[in-house]
Amino acid sequence: MALLAAAGYLAGRRALFLVRLVRAGRPLDRTDDLPLRAKNEATIVLGQRKLLQRLVPGLMHAAIFWGFLALFPTIVMAAIGAVDRGASLPWLGAQGWYMAIVDVFVLAVLVGIAVALWIRKVVRPQRFHGSHLGEADVILALIALVVLTLLGWHASRIAAGLAEWPAHASFLSNWVSTVIPAPRVLDRVFVWAHLCVILGFLCYLPYSKHLHIATAAINVFFSRTRRRGRLEPLRFDVPEAEMRFGAGTVRDLTWKEMVDAFSCTECGRCQDVCPAYATGKTLSPKLVIMGVRDQLFAEGPRLIAGGELQPIAGNGVSEEMIWDCVTCGACVHECPVSIEHIDHIVDLRRDLVMMQSRFPGEAESMLRDVERVGNPWGKPQGDRESWAEGLGVRVVQEGEPPPEILYWVGCAAAYDERARVAAESTVKLLQKAGVDFAILGARESCTGDPARRMGNEYVFQAYAEQNVTTLNEAGVTRIVASCPHCLNSLGNEYPDFGGRYEVMHHTQLLAELVRDGKLEPAKGDAAITYHDSCYLARHNDVVVEPRELVAAVGKPVEMEKRGKRTFCCGAGGAHMWMEERGSPINEERVRQAAETGADTLAVACPFCTVMLDDGVRSSGKQLRVVDVSTLLVESLDA
Repeated sequence: MALLAAAGYLAGRRALFLVRLVRAGRPLDRTDDLPLRAKNEATIVLGQRKLLQRLVPGLMHAAIFWGFLALFPTIVMAAIGAVDRGASLPWLGAQGWYMAIVDVFVLAVLVGIAVALWIRKVVRPQRFHGSHLGEADVILALIALVVLTLLGWHASRIAAGLAEWPAHASFLSNWVSTVIPAPRVLDRVFVWAHLCVILGFLCYLPYSKHLHIATAAINVFFSRTRRRGRLEPLRFDVPEAEMRFGAGTVRDLTWKEMVDAFSCTECGRCQDVCPAYATGKTLSPKLVIMGVRDQLFAEGPRLIAGGELQPIAGNGVSEEMIWDCVTCGACVHECPVSIEHIDHIVDLRRDLVMMQSRFPGEAESMLRDVERVGNPWGKPQGDRESWAEGLGVRVVQEGEPPPEILYWVGCAAAYDERARVAAESTVKLLQKAGVDFAILGARESCTGDPARRMGNEYVFQAYAEQNVTTLNEAGVTRIVASCPHCLNSLGNEYPDFGGRYEVMHHTQLLAELVRDGKLEPAKGDAAITYHDSCYLARHNDVVVEPRELVAAVGKPVEMEKRGKRTFCCGAGGAHMWMEERGSPINEERVRQAAETGADTLAVACPFCTVMLDDGVRSSGKQLRVVDVSTLLVESLDA
C-alpha cells in the first residue's frame, strides 16, 4: 500500500499540474460530431490506422499497444496475487483461453520491442533526428521489464503448482517454467518486481517526453472533424480581455494546442513528409511541437501563477521555421496522434504579423496589395473580368437572377497569364455542356487565403465578410472554383462567417459532365502524370475526379507521392509570394514527375501551374505543365 500511495502521489501531483495547464489554455469548442469522434477513437487509436500507413513500424507499435490492452487485467491479478498468492481475479484468472492470449501478446510485445530497437539502432531513419532517443530507450526497457516480469511470475506459478488456469494453455509460460529454480521464492520476487516496474512506469511517464502514452487517445478524440483545410477563426467581437491574436506566449495557446504538445510521440513521421524539411529548410513540424511543449513545461508554473512569459517565436520555435511552412498538411495527415501542426504555425504567424508587424519583407507587397486592391497581384479590380473578353461569359449584375452555378474565377486566373488558360478552358467546357453559369466579374474579390495563411487574420475576415455579403445578395447557392485555395476558403472557412454554399472544384463538375455524356473526349496515347494539389487532395479529399479526366484523355502514369500523400508544389502558406531558402520545392516535385517518364504534367490548381512551370524552366526538364481542363478541351477539339 505504501508503494501504491507513493506512486499515486507522484503521478497525481504531475497530472494535476498538467490539468491546470490545460485549464489555463484558451477556449476552443471541440464537442461537436460525437459519432465521428468515437469512430476516430476506434480506427486511429484502437485500430492504429494511421500508424499502419507504414507497415513494419506500424505493426511494431500495434503489437506493443494491443499487447498492453490485452495484458491490462494481469496488473490487477498481480496486485491481488502479491497480497495473497493463492488468490486471483474471479473467473478470468482461471481461464486457459485468456492465459493463452496473454502469452501470445507477451511474445508480440517482445518482438515489437526487438523491431523497435532494430529500427532505432540499426536502420536509424532520418525522421528520428532531433527526437529524445535516450528517453525512448528507457520506455522500451520499462515495457520489456513489464512483460518479462509478468512472464517470470506466470512461469513461477506454474512451476510451483500455484496456477489457477490449465498450465498447458500458457504455451510460453509453461515452457519457461521448466527452467525456473525455487519457484515459490521466485513467485514472490517476480510478482513484486512486476508491480514495482509498473508503479515506476506510472511515476516516470507524466514527467517524461513520452507523455503521449497517456494523452494520445484524448488528443485524437478532440481532433478536427471538419475538413482539414479549415483554420480556427479568431474572434474580434469579444471583450478586449478575451481577444486573442494568435500565439505570442504559451498563455495564448488553446487547450487543444497544449494537448497537442503533450501528445507528440517524437516519431518524426511529420518531419519525414514535410516538403520544406526535405528540401533543406530549417522547418521540422516535429521540432515545432517539441519546442512548444518544452516552453510550456518550462513556463507552466509561471503561466498558472499569472507571471511574465517569454515569446514562443525566437525561443521555443525559431522564426525561420515559422515562415518555412507551406501549410500543405502532410504533417497533419501523417501524424498518428492527430496533432494539428498548421494551427500552431499559423497562430505563431498571427502574433508576429498582427501584434509585432514582423514577417518576411518580400511578403509585404502581397499583404499590402490584398488589403488595398483586393488581389495579391496588385492589379486593378476593374481588370478582373478582362480575361473573359470574347468568350461570351455572363457577368451577374446586381438585381439579376442567380445562375445555376457561379464560377468563382479566383485572382490567379484573373491576373496571371499562365493560370488564365485553365479558366478559359473551363468556360469553353461549361458552355459546350450547356451549363447555366456566370461569374461575378469585378464584384469578386480575393478570398483572403494568402493573407490568412501569412497570419493576417483581420484582412482575411474582412474579405470573407465582404464576399459572403456579395454572394448572399446575389442569391448564389452553388459555386465551382478552379483554385483549390479558393475552394477551401469558400467551402470550409466561409461557413464561419455566414456563407454556406455547395462548393465544388472544376474537375469534379467536369468529371460529372463526362460521366453524363455531356462531354465526350477522345482518348489519346500521351503519357500523363497528374500532380495532386495539397489543398485539393489532402485538405479537401478530391482525388478521384481529376484522375478520371486524365484517364479520359491519355495514359495516366502515377508518381510515387500522390493522392493524400502528395508532395507540395511550394506555393501554399503564401509562399507563392515569398523567397525560398534551400533547394526549391517546385524543382523537387518536377524531378519526381520527370522520373515517371511522362511527357505531360497535369495539374488542377493555378498556383501549381505557375510553380511547376517555373520548376520545369529552372530545372531544364522536358515536361509540359497544363491544367486538366485544357487537356480536356484539346481532346474535344482533336
